[in-house]
Amino acid sequence: MSDSTEFSPGSSGAASSGLTAVAMSGGLDSSVVAWLLAQESHPVVGLSMLLWDRSEEVSNGRCCGALDLGDAKRVAQQAGIPHYTLRMDQEFREKVVDPFVGDYLAGRTPSPCVACNTWIKFDLLWQKARAFGAEKLATGHYARIVAGPEGPELHTATNPEKDQSYYLFELSAEQLAASQFPLGELTKTRVRELAREAGLAVAEKGESMEVCFVAGGVREFVESEAAAAPERFKILSDRDDTSAGFGTPAILVDREGNELGRGEPYYRYTVGQRRGLGLASANRLYVLKIEPETNRVVVGGDDELFARGLTAERLHWIGPPPEDAENGVEATVKIRSRHPGVAARIRSLPGGKAEVEFETPQRGVAPGQAAVFYRGTRVLGGCWITGELG
Repeated sequence: MSDSTEFSPGSSGAASSGLTAVAMSGGLDSSVVAWLLAQESHPVVGLSMLLWDRSEEVSNGRCCGALDLGDAKRVAQQAGIPHYTLRMDQEFREKVVDPFVGDYLAGRTPSPCVACNTWIKFDLLWQKARAFGAEKLATGHYARIVAGPEGPELHTATNPEKDQSYYLFELSAEQLAASQFPLGELTKTRVRELAREAGLAVAEKGESMEVCFVAGGVREFVESEAAAAPERFKILSDRDDTSAGFGTPAILVDREGNELGRGEPYYRYTVGQRRGLGLASANRLYVLKIEPETNRVVVGGDDELFARGLTAERLHWIGPPPEDAENGVEATVKIRSRHPGVAARIRSLPGGKAEVEFETPQRGVAPGQAAVFYRGTRVLGGCWITGELG
């Protein structure tokens, strides 16, 4: 088997028709995908991505860690397919890591897994896979692609507990047409059984970490990245004094702007947070809003966390936009990955903006998170939350 940290198009010798590239992270799911496809008659190549240099770490669970990339190589050898490691750390920093840090510094709550799927796996990796001659890109996502009257549709996985369709809402119909999700109708239990039956090296491997590039705490990571290169982050580079409001205690205020005390730096808070506020109050207080420009964190009671809707940007539809998008599209909307969903009306606005009005008020609308639209099991699209609907 071949393995290389440098991208070398065509060196796999896989120019034959029907080649499928498998994105191999070294985890259980993508390993089983590679094994399943290798049992079929068409050719397969395994592609792993070196996204974040963790060569000195000796822990599993990081899709870009040295041990995990080694696991991917071993599984490829077991499956009898060629395997290549592609260095994409610079692109990963530009498209995922820096926006992640920038979002926290801007008082938002980012979703790096969506950004990684949008910009890295189904854009840059797919470009490299095509240079190998691949016609399809297969991943270990728990989601389904269903043929529809207007083209490929993205649907939820059969097993709702493992469904990952939320993280794929920014894919286009063209990307779906070139993708495969072989695990969409399987349970995690069955996937592990398949790995055991095949004797794969990762058969007993646990779940990967949610944020693969953060080894310690998110707060510490944000602080170290911002301190190392403040010029990379607009909210810091725009200031004459880059330390203004950064690393200093935030002012905790109520809805009316009354100061209640001082706390941690503002970027250490998230909307909906209750613990760690350090305020004495007869009632439980929660973070309602983060204002980095004024170094303030607005807090209030649980009832104040509920919003009747949200405002958003970067509205995206999978396939053609619905004809009634400007007047309002009815759908179920999830405002975070584990949200159960709420009936809502989505209105498309100029400039890729949108308004979403909930049928019933929802708790914890957090700027920076994705709002994803569902109709039954089908994902219609989504947008990025900027605030509460006034």
